[in-house]
Amino acid sequence: MSKAKIKKGDTVTVIAGDEKGKSGKVLQVLPENGRILIEGINFVKKHMQKSEDNPQGGVVEREAPIAISNVKVSA
Repeated sequence: MSKAKIKKGDTVTVIAGDEKGKSGKVLQVLPENGRILIEGINFVKKHMQKSEDNPQGGVVEREAPIAISNVKVSA
């Protein structure tokens, strides 16, 4: 796999998929998986068990990684 030219903190635009046309800031790059985490893009619902950190438990919405090939760097 080639080295990604996208770095943490870059602003990117989604060019494919359900989130096409949206843009956001890169939170994390996962080069070993070829995926990227973008602020405000690709939300999924995760069921959280009760714990000391999360005494309520319940359903939490959070960003999921998206393929690097589906984004481009915004100018």
